[in-house]
Amino acid sequence: QLKDQIRQIAGSTSTVLVTGESGTGKELVARAIHAASGRRDKPFIGINCGAIPDALLESELFGYTGGAFTGASAKGRIGKFELAHKGVLFLDEISTMPLYLQVKLLRVLQERAFTRLGSNRLIEVDIRIIAATNEDLAGAVRQGRFREDLFYRLNVIPLQVPPLRDRHGDIELLSSHFLARYSARFNKPVPSLGPDMLAALSAYPWPGNVREFENVMEFMVNMAPSGGVLHPDMLPASVRGALPCSAPSPS
Repeated sequence: QLKDQIRQIAGSTSTVLVTGESGTGKELVARAIHAASGRRDKPFIGINCGAIPDALLESELFGYTGGAFTGASAKGRIGKFELAHKGVLFLDEISTMPLYLQVKLLRVLQERAFTRLGSNRLIEVDIRIIAATNEDLAGAVRQGRFREDLFYRLNVIPLQVPPLRDRHGDIELLSSHFLARYSARFNKPVPSLGPDMLAALSAYPWPGNVREFENVMEFMVNMAPSGGVLHPDMLPASVRGALPCSAPSPS
């Protein structure tokens, strides 16, 4: 259903808000929208709003002119909005953006234009905004941490990425994908999954979602005998200990 939604909205320029737990693959959804769109040959620029200090985030997004602030390059710097011109700008962890920047972002979404720090010149851009968060933005609005008007401006096309525990049909596909990837990387034969192993992987709740799943597959390739069959007793202790009693357990 999510893939169908991506195909349906890929050709639009409307803003998308991708929500889902950490590790579900929200950036992959954003990249899939870009890849299926007419902007596929134009830039896909991503920025994690939570990984950049508030004091630097504004200049990262909008750029600055030479000497705009102490420590600024004399040549100035182009921001992510300009880099994404004609393409897609992906704003991850949008809920962490400080309130004063939310005002400026709202203006850019409405006008598709902005100014660099230290400049009065208006720069027009043709971009599609895709934002992502693992937080409840409506709850953040109620708490006063996120602007209500920006929430509605971002939430034009909401896409929800389901957690891995609700996607049991993906377990076998993801296993094959990641086992092949890490076996090739470590120059080892690809191990196979025993039926009990597949049942155990499906029974585990995967709180870290696909990111955690990938890490476990990398662990298994490292630890398993070359080209052998994988069984639940080979899983990391943290995973084995969280399996339900009815799930396969080490003999």
